[in-house]
Amino acid sequence: MTSHYDIGNDFYKLWLDETLSYSCAYFKNPEDTLYQAQVNKADYILQKLNLKEGMSLLDIGCGWGYLLIEAVKKYKVKGTGITLSQEQYKEFQKRILEEGLEDDLTVELMDYRDLPKKGKQYDRVVSVGMVEHVGRENYQLFIDSVSQVMKDGGAFLLHFISALKEHPGDAWIKKYIFPGGVVPSLREMIHAMAEDDFHVMDVENLRLHYNKTLLCWDKNYRESLEQVRKMFDERFVRMWDLYLSACAATFHNGIIDLHQILVTKGVNNGWPMVRWY
Repeated sequence: MTSHYDIGNDFYKLWLDETLSYSCAYFKNPEDTLYQAQVNKADYILQKLNLKEGMSLLDIGCGWGYLLIEAVKKYKVKGTGITLSQEQYKEFQKRILEEGLEDDLTVELMDYRDLPKKGKQYDRVVSVGMVEHVGRENYQLFIDSVSQVMKDGGAFLLHFISALKEHPGDAWIKKYIFPGGVVPSLREMIHAMAEDDFHVMDVENLRLHYNKTLLCWDKNYRESLEQVRKMFDERFVRMWDLYLSACAATFHNGIIDLHQILVTKGVNNGWPMVRWY
């Protein structure tokens, strides 16, 4: 069985959308397409970060680069992305050149644990759908690493699949889809953040948005089965459909959630007193 980590760029293009966003979309309106909802998600995250021109923004687990490209173009920030995926690294570099953003945006093939060694600090940090892959024993190390590269008063937004309580996760998903993946509980992530003097400013649950995202992905996938069968065997075809459908049901039933936590590094009394997004 081919794992999630072996699947290439061409496969993603069959069932995601032009943004290549493999994370929960944000449906502001019931009629939003998947593409529009993924654009909404990126806009929503960037609004929450309260970005200002000239700020530095780090994206940990930057994927194919859409979020950072939008940040640089819309807010005129200096962006840095890190990823462990060779394919994402190459694709993101290509996009940077195509957009003419070489002076404002960089991507590095790097482990989050190596960030403090770089000696650079950022005004804003974001991580979307990545902490689920670091392992429960490394949650505090992940948050510590973020803290060490943040400026005092800066903001960090963590977007992640979460659970009500701590559990080892589904054995089938861990074996075939996300080897080593673990779903954190909301409370253990907030606990880890408190250890580094992160002050929670906002917490939002987008659970039903992920249910709808997965249903859209599964629809795209089923409509692309003829092409998928040219790439993978029938066992893979059926298992990937099961993965998408089962996860949609899991979010619908509230077995897992999708949370965004927004925190500041230390006390920031200059942060807006009311939500602006």
